[in-house]
Parts: sequence; structure tokens; C-alpha cells
Amino acid sequence: MFGMFINEFVGALVQVLLFSLIPLIFWLIFVRRKQNFFKWIGIKKIKHEGKWWGTACAILIATGLYIGLTSFAIRFLPEGVTTAGRDFAGKGFAAFPAVLAYGFIRTGLSEEIVFRGFLLKRFGEKFGFITGNIIQATLFGMMHGIPFGLATHNIPVTIIMTILPGAFGWFQGWMNEKKFGGSIIPSWFLHGTINVIVATIAL
Repeated sequence: MFGMFINEFVGALVQVLLFSLIPLIFWLIFVRRKQNFFKWIGIKKIKHEGKWWGTACAILIATGLYIGLTSFAIRFLPEGVTTAGRDFAGKGFAAFPAVLAYGFIRTGLSEEIVFRGFLLKRFGEKFGFITGNIIQATLFGMMHGIPFGLATHNIPVTIIMTILPGAFGWFQGWMNEKKFGGSIIPSWFLHGTINVIVATIAL
């Protein structure tokens, strides 16, 4: 299982580098002299705004709805169509370090850099937060839903598996920008935790 962890960890780092390439090139060309890359992408200190209990309740409700509705929807997928994290199914708890690398680095960090770190912030600067958040959430949902559509050739499945992650992606964008001072660390932690939970259940 140590070999599985090494493979997953290395693959996760490669994916983060690939997902960071376009934002990095954009930063080098247009922003390098104005702002540090990590702050520009949202990897910065969290500054919470408002009441913590309200934010915590919103996160719990949104996360519970997303996990519950997604788990329900997955039951109706045709046999043979797999979901993210299924590569760990039946591997046992020894695979948990690999699950952590998968959840927090391969999927969590790489996707948050692109969608909430790069796309939301850039579209938000151009068109305003509301429009920017809708754009990044739509693209995030499509990234998840289209593969299911290609695998199933089923329009309702494609729509559902696009809307659910898209809606949660919208919530993550709102959470970062409106409650945590533009830091993507909260959505990274939340995204990674959800993916780890889902993959761990399959162990």
C-alpha cells in the first residue's frame, strides 16, 4: 500500500502543477510585478467576516445537502459507471494515506486553484462577483457532469451530475469571497474533506 501512496502522491503533485500552469503563465505576463502569485491565486491568510456560527451553519447545511443529494443520485447511475475515488474501493484502511493525497492534493488543491483561485477571481474582476461566481460554478459543474454524460449517454444524468457539483462550487466561491477574505484555503479544506470521506467509505 506504500507504493499506492507514492504513486498517488506523485500523480497528485503532477496534477497540481499542470492545473497551475495556465494561472502561472497569466500571472507571469500580466501581474508578476504587482502581486505575489500565491496571494493572487488566493492561497493566503484567512480573514473571517461576520459571525462564525452563521458561517459554520451554512457550511454544514450546504455540505450535508450536497453529500446527501449526490449519494442519492449516484444510486441511479447505470452499472459499471464509476465515481471519483472508486479506485480505492476494497483496499482497506492501509490505503488511507493514498486517499488523503487524492482528496486534498489531486482533486482538492488542483481544482480549487483553477476554479475558485483563478477563474472566479479573474472573471470576478472583469464582470463582478455574481457573474464571476456563476461562470466558475458552471464550468466546475460541467467538468464533473460531462464525463458522466459521455459514459451514460443519458441527458438527465448529465444534468443532475452537473447541477449538484456546480451548485456546491457556487457555494464554495461565495464562502471564500464573502466570508473568508478571498482565501481559497477554506474551500480547499472543505473540498478535500468531502472527497476523503467519500473515498474512505469505499475502502
